[in-house]
Amino acid sequence: MRSKIFFSKQYQTIAKNIKTFINKQKDFLSERTADSPRAVGDAVQSLLEDNLQSILGKDIKDYTPEFARRAMADIAFKDKDNFYYVVDIKTHNINTSFNMPNLTSVERLARFYQDDRNYFVVLLIAYAVKGTHIEVECVSFIPLEFFAWDCLTIGALGWGQIQIANSNKIKIIPHYSRRKWMLELCDTLFEFYPREINKIDVRIKYFKKGKAFWNKKKD
Repeated sequence: MRSKIFFSKQYQTIAKNIKTFINKQKDFLSERTADSPRAVGDAVQSLLEDNLQSILGKDIKDYTPEFARRAMADIAFKDKDNFYYVVDIKTHNINTSFNMPNLTSVERLARFYQDDRNYFVVLLIAYAVKGTHIEVECVSFIPLEFFAWDCLTIGALGWGQIQIANSNKIKIIPHYSRRKWMLELCDTLFEFYPREINKIDVRIKYFKKGKAFWNKKKD
């Protein structure tokens, strides 16, 4: 069995409804916060935490917006078939030239996806600022495996952090196979880890020279 949300047009409807909902809101930013992408992101996240449950509809259950700061996602819920969704909210000002948000740890995702009923969902909201009002231009509500690897990269944090390479350039492949995507993740890491080892070797050699320099110094 597959998620009815993502293997039908329901996820597109959810994205459309989120866009409509946010754009109907009265201005909830000040002149100061409107210029801060972090402040805008926090405000949008708070707005959605309080309202996403009603946007998702009556077929969901166990909705919770309460997670620790370093948790995997911002919101979680189950559907009537007991698929479990964790939602990571990302906002992006389309007038900025570059944005490279972290999504999740490769190790954490690998463990989470051992259960076929689990979905790591990215809620990506692209907006423009007009005074103290934000106008949402595009909303994507999709599982991570629908993102093509062309628009993702791995950051050197812990085991590796999956990142969107540039939020201005998103490539989505609807209904993409999780199995294929995870195999591509493994191949990506098989290239990534040796490069990190080489970087560490360079750093070790650098500080060996540094140690030799300081050993010759007098107190």
